[in-house]
Amino acid sequence: MEAVAKLRNCPMSARKMRLVADVVRGQRVDDALNTLRYTKKEAAGWLEKVLLSAISNWEYKQNMTTSADDHDLIIKSIMVDEAGMLKRFRPAPHGRAHRIRKRSNHVTLVVENRIPLEIDEDVYFDEEE
Repeated sequence: MEAVAKLRNCPMSARKMRLVADVVRGQRVDDALNTLRYTKKEAAGWLEKVLLSAISNWEYKQNMTTSADDHDLIIKSIMVDEAGMLKRFRPAPHGRAHRIRKRSNHVTLVVENRIPLEIDEDVYFDEEE
């Protein structure tokens, strides 16, 4: 089973976020959290929050009966896309103005478990008698 978490309109360029996202893509969740905690990039803090949210979403989908620590969760995919851009002007010599583009991005993170879950058939399937 997989769970998704999204971060929208993060005030950082997608290029800077992708540098950190490429490091943790495909890793186990606990290894990725350790990597993000000790990475000296601003993007690592944002990605750590998204990863914790995805783990929480996965536990919620399990009806809070199992913990993510008991299952081997991995980061299935992490996508960093460009978002809207704020355009500002900066004064330049000779009465001109230079454009400054303040970029932002969207992050979509998907986690899934490697070990298949045991489905309680009494809950999910009605026995026809």
